[in-house]
Amino acid sequence: MARKVRLLFVFFFSFTVLHALAARIPLVQASQPQVSFGENSTEFIRGRCGATRYPSLCYRSLAGYSFDVQQSPIQLARFATNLTLARVASISAHVASLRRACGTAKSASACPEAGALRDCADSLGDAVDLARRTAGELCGLEAEAAGSAAAVWRVSNAQTWMSAALTNEDTCVDGFEEVGPESRAKADVCRRVWRVKQYTSNALALVNGIVASR
Repeated sequence: MARKVRLLFVFFFSFTVLHALAARIPLVQASQPQVSFGENSTEFIRGRCGATRYPSLCYRSLAGYSFDVQQSPIQLARFATNLTLARVASISAHVASLRRACGTAKSASACPEAGALRDCADSLGDAVDLARRTAGELCGLEAEAAGSAAAVWRVSNAQTWMSAALTNEDTCVDGFEEVGPESRAKADVCRRVWRVKQYTSNALALVNGIVASR
């Protein structure tokens, strides 16, 4: 009888201790810091941007899209490419406007930048088309199976075209080498294109980063 009482006591004591411990576990877990989905996505963007040539610009320009990007290298490259496309299109329109204004000059001496503006407008027009093609390839990439021939082909095209867009931006700037430093149009265009080149370079780096992630 005494043995049964001792067994019941041990069982009751053990049950009470385990119950108390179980009741404390959720409290301990709840006190631990939780990382939200948004924070994960933001840190993902920060990490990817760290591999670009202009990481601060990359992060500032793309962090606001963390909800849509989630942790997808393809989506991140898409947003970077679309930002580049918008900026290249804007500077292309600006140079085209300067070119038209230059065309109304009464003499060649009144607009010594005429040839450089013409060539730059053509180069930037090509850059716009190339960035648009890159965006189109990335748009269809997620539907392709990773490692498939179609996926490899799309990424290769995106890399080639974005690289070519960057080359066309360089060509635009190179065309102003023969223009004197006193030219306001030269300073204006070169400054704007240099900024666009930073976006293009970052987009290209993020496109290249897709290869390692698939």
